[in-house]
Amino acid sequence: MLKNYLKMEFPSLPQNVGLARSIVATFAAQLEFTLSEVEEIRVAISEAVSNCVIHAYPKKPGIVQLELMIERATLTMKVKDFGKGISDIEQAKQATFSTDPERMGLGLVFMESFMDEMNISSRPQEGTTVIMKKRPERGFVNVGISRSC
Repeated sequence: MLKNYLKMEFPSLPQNVGLARSIVATFAAQLEFTLSEVEEIRVAISEAVSNCVIHAYPKKPGIVQLELMIERATLTMKVKDFGKGISDIEQAKQATFSTDPERMGLGLVFMESFMDEMNISSRPQEGTTVIMKKRPERGFVNVGISRSC
């Protein structure tokens, strides 16, 4: 089965949220996701990168690492920062919880609901890693081969 990957890093600047969305959507096009699945992927990656910008590095930009992989018809997205970390992951996953009173606190809720799998690991003052996996509903890999019978 097709295996492909991409690794990159960029500063945690607000303008890089859109960049990450575009890169992930383009990379995900290797699998036959529906338009609605692609939008879910775009929202999930936006939320993950936005969390790095807003919460991980609240005072000054830091580094965000983005790793994408396609293996066995599954898209895996890993977003890692080296910021302040999450002290209580279960609390952070609750709807409406946010450390910023200006925010709605739904980012992790959206991410988890849109993905087939999501794992978060974090250590205070060391950073956070979010790994999300999504498989296309249809299960086909787009490798330019006709699937006619």
